[in-house]
Amino acid sequence: MEKPYFAHETAIIDEDCTIGKGTKIWHFTHIMSGCEIGENCNFGQNVVVSPGVKLGDNVKVQNNVSIYTGVNCEEDVFLGPSMVFTNVTNPRSSVIRRGQYEQTLVRKGASIGANATIVCGNEIGQFAFIGAGAVVTKDVPAYALIVGNPGKHIGWMSEFGHRLNFDTEGIAVCPESKEHYQLRNGIVTKLQN
Repeated sequence: MEKPYFAHETAIIDEDCTIGKGTKIWHFTHIMSGCEIGENCNFGQNVVVSPGVKLGDNVKVQNNVSIYTGVNCEEDVFLGPSMVFTNVTNPRSSVIRRGQYEQTLVRKGASIGANATIVCGNEIGQFAFIGAGAVVTKDVPAYALIVGNPGKHIGWMSEFGHRLNFDTEGIAVCPESKEHYQLRNGIVTKLQN
């Protein structure tokens, strides 16, 4: 029976994985046991997906990314080249902490830039945008733009990935989609047009 996904001949896919239709797995990528991967995902070269990881539909994983046990990504997440997840707060080579992995949740539509680091135990809100090289050490609100080390919240992003500029009424318009957003009490929501 033909597989509903594509895997390059150098990719390694362990048993007991669920991989959705239309997913592409490229050179030297290892999908470990117990993973649940949605439809139409794309894995670049040299990616490792550790046991038990769950990824929603249309997740894009660029080259050299390791997604460790305890990390879950909802649909439409972008993981930039060489970005880093952790899953133990206080690792030591001589202390075994297997089974003490902290959970990290990346919500729908979030983007994490190249070489960014996501410290475990945090939630990245929907459509948040983590800039290249940023270090996330706490929860990130939906639509937030985070840059620097440690990560600092410097603004807001639309679902199309454009910086939002709010007027005095707390309304912003995405220059590409023309969708309207509202900022109220430090929370951004997309308005229905």
